[in-house]
Amino acid sequence: MDFASLMAKEISKAKPSTSPAPSDNKKTETSSSAPEKKYVRRSELEAQRLAAYNAEQERLRQERESRAAQKRKFEEEEAERKREREEKKRRLAEESRKKREAEEAAKERERRKRLGLPELPPSETEQTERGRSQDGTPLAEGEEDIPDEDLIQKLRDLNEPAKLFGETHRGRLRRYRRIVQRSLTPQNVTEGPIPTTLERVAEVDMKVPKSAPKDPEGRKFLFRQLASYFNMVLSEWEVALNKRDPTVKQSFQGRAAYNAMVQSRENMKPLFRKFERGDLEDSILDPVVEIVHCAQERRYVDANDGYLRLSIGKAAWPIGVTMVGIHERSAREKLHEGDNNTAHIMSDEITRKFLQSIKRCLSFAQVRWPPDDQLQLMG
Repeated sequence: MDFASLMAKEISKAKPSTSPAPSDNKKTETSSSAPEKKYVRRSELEAQRLAAYNAEQERLRQERESRAAQKRKFEEEEAERKREREEKKRRLAEESRKKREAEEAAKERERRKRLGLPELPPSETEQTERGRSQDGTPLAEGEEDIPDEDLIQKLRDLNEPAKLFGETHRGRLRRYRRIVQRSLTPQNVTEGPIPTTLERVAEVDMKVPKSAPKDPEGRKFLFRQLASYFNMVLSEWEVALNKRDPTVKQSFQGRAAYNAMVQSRENMKPLFRKFERGDLEDSILDPVVEIVHCAQERRYVDANDGYLRLSIGKAAWPIGVTMVGIHERSAREKLHEGDNNTAHIMSDEITRKFLQSIKRCLSFAQVRWPPDDQLQLMG
């Protein structure tokens, strides 16, 4: 054997085996599949830190919510238990009080019966029990209960639902009372600028007499005439304003004229309510009848004189009657010091407003239906 083969044999003996053990294979595969990084990016570290922070905050939030829910549930349960205790204490106190009052009333009745005294009137508790409906709910003062069968029949006779969903006997009774009250209340039978319950009269019958009648039927018909006349004037006034040119309507004077009409219509509503009730004072009714009578005959100067006599009277004007301020009402009251009335009618704000509205209607009527001499001049 030569030197070269000997050296090759010795070298081969010195080299490690090429086939590693199974454990070595696993280590090799692990190290090759997930090699360790020597350097890590800062963005990756920041992402890992942010994810850990968010997870921690979410865990803390869930813990806070769970603690708050448990606390809220505990408070609700405690409030419910407290309410039940209070209700039980109140119920026991009420029962003991009623029992004590019943025992005392029984003893008193026995004593009065033994002594021959008259019986005691029913107590407040007994009156309260008597004033309850069939379902046990208390009724209002002066309200009488109706049996449920009769109440259902009455509602059916009125073409109303016999029962509503969730409605108690007391609610059904109150609904029946409202329906009956509504049917008894007079409804508006006359439509117009001012709706009223007074029946409208024909235009040929609107002519009022020179003086107000004294009999009830005549006064009732007079109130119908006045209501119909003022409604007609207000209707004509509104129609005349609507027929104007749009440029005139949008101007300052046009808007002021429309506002005056609306204000007059609103201020005359209390006068119509007085017509309906028939309680207008003679000191106001007689001058109003005079004004309307003169206006219907187109004697507007006389109608204006009647308004002046009503508003400022016949006395001389005192100092300050035209002033607006703190002395205005006292100056108006001085106007009628010589009359029988102790206070001037213009001191009442509502009366002053509807009388001024009557004057505005008079001014419109003078333009809408001018007198005959003015028509001749115009012709």
